[in-house]
Amino acid sequence: MSEPGRAMEISSPAPGAPARPQAPVSRRLLSLMLAVLEAARPRQWPKNLLVFAAPLAGASLGRADGFGYALLAAAGFTAASSAVYLINDVADADRDRRHPTKRSRPVASGRLPAGLALAAAVAAVGVAFGACALAGSAALALVIAIYLVFSLLYTSVLKHVPGVEVVFVAVGFVLRALGGAVATGVPPSGWFLTVCSLGALMVALGKRYTELAVLGDGAAHHRPVMRWYSQWTLRLSQRAVAAAMLAAYLTWAAGHPDSWMRAWHLISAAPLALALARFDYLTGLAEDRPVEDLIVRDPVMACCEITWLTLFLVGL
Repeated sequence: MSEPGRAMEISSPAPGAPARPQAPVSRRLLSLMLAVLEAARPRQWPKNLLVFAAPLAGASLGRADGFGYALLAAAGFTAASSAVYLINDVADADRDRRHPTKRSRPVASGRLPAGLALAAAVAAVGVAFGACALAGSAALALVIAIYLVFSLLYTSVLKHVPGVEVVFVAVGFVLRALGGAVATGVPPSGWFLTVCSLGALMVALGKRYTELAVLGDGAAHHRPVMRWYSQWTLRLSQRAVAAAMLAAYLTWAAGHPDSWMRAWHLISAAPLALALARFDYLTGLAEDRPVEDLIVRDPVMACCEITWLTLFLVGL
């Protein structure tokens, strides 16, 4: 079996033997482009649709052409988050090689050179701020800059601080929602940001719980901060945050001044509660698959989410 990262190496032919043809340059370039795309985590891109959360909650697209500005915000965060994933893969390459699934990532496996990954990250950052320029929003550029700074702090230092690292994972979700608000000019309410913050924190805690439940004591070898956590505390924290999120949602819905919207938003809390219960059940199975897949690929979960969104939109 060939060693990782040497798939393209061409051995010297024996004397007198015909030379073996080298792989076409176009094929090598295509392989590298696909590796960059894989390292950018396209399956994580749907989370950038959180930029539409504030306009939806406010029942307004804000300034003229607000939908287009929200799309630019989504594009900006997609590019910025891709840059963060590329940088993380370079920083964690040695640790990823000892992980049962992460060792197949492009940088860890040797399919993507670290230098090229960093160059792609720089290009992605340029695309992110280019989207801000097209949107004409200095506030969006500031939010994305804060997201990048926090992400780099997380990669270099904060991911080793128990508790704080979970909060910073959640901050990334909240900044997406805030980015959509500033791009469209829709001011988010305090309760809206609270619901987003608690939902993001719940997902982050679920990720840590499933990682610890699947890997056991080996989790600390791949993520040193895991030695400070226990399954019991993570499980209890996840459920407490889920309950607080539902309470915040109900408070936000009950406080709406329009009776029609208030009634439908309160009704929409029922499928939201079912979705939270389903998420609790799925994370409790401790399966070795990304938590994001539990949210978007589980049929029951998807049904709850679609029902919630339908009722929410009827209320608008």
